Amino acid sequence: MTLISVAGHAFAAGGLTDYLSKVSPGDMFEGADRFGEPVGQPAIVPVYKGKDVAGYAYLNTDFTNAVGYSGKPIHMIVGIDSAGVVRGLKLVDHKEPIVLIGIPEARVVEALNSVIGRDLSRVASGAERPPQVDIVSGATVTVLVMGDSVVRSAVKLIRSGRLGGDALTQVAAAKAPVKKLNASVNETADWQTLVGDGSIRSLRLTVGEVSEAFRGAKLEEAAGHPETPSPEDRFIELYVAPVSVPSIGRSLLGDEGYGRLQKRLKPGQSAILVAGDGAYSFKGSGYVRGGIFDRIELLQDGQGLRFRDRDHTRLTQIAADGAPRLREIALYVVPDSYTFNVTEPWELQLLVQRTTGSRDKATLPYDLGYTLPDRYITVEAPPVAAAQPPAAAPAPTAVEDNAAFADEDTPLWVSIWQMNRVEVGITIAGILVLTGIFFFQDWLVRRPKMFAWIRRGYLLFALVWLGWYANAQLSVVNVLTFFNSLVTGFNWEFFLAAPLIFILWASVAAALLFWGRGPFCGWLCPFGALQELTNGIAKWLKVPQLTLPWGLHERLWPIKYIIFLGLFGLSLYSLALAEMFAEVEPFKTAIILKFARDWPFVIFALTMLAAGLFIERFYCRYLCPLGAALAIPGRLRMFEWLKRWPECGSPCHICSKECPVQSIHPEGQINVNECIYCMHCQELYQDDQRCPHQIQVRRKREKFVALSSPAEKGEARAKTVVTHKGKPIGGTEEAAGEHA
Repeated sequence: MTLISVAGHAFAAGGLTDYLSKVSPGDMFEGADRFGEPVGQPAIVPVYKGKDVAGYAYLNTDFTNAVGYSGKPIHMIVGIDSAGVVRGLKLVDHKEPIVLIGIPEARVVEALNSVIGRDLSRVASGAERPPQVDIVSGATVTVLVMGDSVVRSAVKLIRSGRLGGDALTQVAAAKAPVKKLNASVNETADWQTLVGDGSIRSLRLTVGEVSEAFRGAKLEEAAGHPETPSPEDRFIELYVAPVSVPSIGRSLLGDEGYGRLQKRLKPGQSAILVAGDGAYSFKGSGYVRGGIFDRIELLQDGQGLRFRDRDHTRLTQIAADGAPRLREIALYVVPDSYTFNVTEPWELQLLVQRTTGSRDKATLPYDLGYTLPDRYITVEAPPVAAAQPPAAAPAPTAVEDNAAFADEDTPLWVSIWQMNRVEVGITIAGILVLTGIFFFQDWLVRRPKMFAWIRRGYLLFALVWLGWYANAQLSVVNVLTFFNSLVTGFNWEFFLAAPLIFILWASVAAALLFWGRGPFCGWLCPFGALQELTNGIAKWLKVPQLTLPWGLHERLWPIKYIIFLGLFGLSLYSLALAEMFAEVEPFKTAIILKFARDWPFVIFALTMLAAGLFIERFYCRYLCPLGAALAIPGRLRMFEWLKRWPECGSPCHICSKECPVQSIHPEGQINVNECIYCMHCQELYQDDQRCPHQIQVRRKREKFVALSSPAEKGEARAKTVVTHKGKPIGGTEEAAGEHA
């Protein structure tokens, strides 16, 4: 049986009975014909095939956390039989914005097919590791959360004994000695000692070894895309150690750092230090936006845990003597919702990812096993009483996504900014350069050739670096999300987690007070830059340019405002639905995904660009909801930087006819709501060969200079008529003197 998806973006959050109407019995078990009555708490529902019970259906979020990229739970109904085998899944409700990046929902759901038919009772008993789902590029966090929640919820249900049958038999635990930490062992040691006695475990891989592993897995394309040219280069050198163990924690964190950790940990809670160096990052970038570290997973007793950003603290160095300088050092607190025993063997699984195409990735897992050395452990005899099967007690509910550790040393957004120092520096430098251009615009527009090259260069910077490289393309979705956060609970850290986007929005907010929307729309928008540059090429190739009649042009302006207001109103009802309709923006197709997308989106983006070849910035003028959103607060600007002469509009119409986006009214005034601040009108304002006002000024100046020149004065005197006693006698003044 395959997975089935249902469009559930706007459903209200609820329990199993609320979603059961979205599922048929046949979706869970082949041939099943009806559901029984819910039993227990959290509820599970028997699924019947005739008179026989084929298995049970349950809601994943009733048993485990399933918060995805959007920060909202992903609800799935799972069908599992009495033997612990998953027979069917159905996605019934989610708020994941996967449609925003052009990934079909069905493709994301199909990535979980590896879970169908798997006997999770063997995972529950520790005989097998949790199954790995297929990674979908662009939706990694979503897929991992979905897979983890299905496996973990099924394992909890199996261990509870509520399924009965073979599943309970397979997970019955044998009596074993009880292991506890030896509190008397708390001395410190240097790095080499800790590595030598097994307190620190490591994994070392070269680029060539990883390439060979991909080749052995018949993933030739991934093998052909190494991280560095030399196969001998270090791929990763990964270290792990449980720093909640007193001796290990004091050695690696120092007494002060270990003391802070102890205050943060609850009784029985553990923490793990992970450090690495080399060409591959064990952190990756998924946690920056999705909040989940998708490249490492903690495995123990058949259950897996992927750490979230709230579990993470970034460290800059290791306190132990002789410790190497490592590029990445992270402290992860194991959440108390995950059953973890540091005295039992566990593994840290590293998921190696390589790009195999414009959007696809190949993955390969590497396991780094860890067993705590015996000297840290005391062993006690098992209890005399026989172990009883676990009662059907309520399972813990999902942990709220906003439950963070109050005393975390370093906020996540600070770590993200530190990781992106270079990108942040380049972006700030670009903003400062643009600010300089605006403040010295009068000097620049007097040199039109130089200014033209400066503008082209900056547009290339916006397109290539801000857009295609850094993916710093602002969107109307950012505006909708901001207003939604004001209603549902504003959190600065959410916006600070994307440094370049935050810097651009802060710059745009300041620019709105000085210049209106023009600085962003005309200079910083990558898609706007793409339109203007392609139109420039079209003009160079003599492609005819169309100028719409002013009346028609003026009536097309409001379309973008109508689109924005429609999206804004829709977002008040459902932000996810508004995000879906925000695909009216071709930014993600042309800039973020670089046209590597399903053909309808590509055709739409190319159509907008094609229209812009004949009508400069066609999309900006008439359809862009982000431009409309910026124009509304842009009316609050405090300064008028664009200069005009009294003659502008009457009798002169040069500026209004040559404005690239027709933002100048025939009567001469500039509509700043539509102006992209290209400054072409300011070039004309200073041009004494084309501007009538400046032409008159130039002629007066030339006449004054001519009259002030000594040579011209002599010529004027030579032509003066001289008189003597009231009668003209001709000649020069010198001749007149001789005559006298």
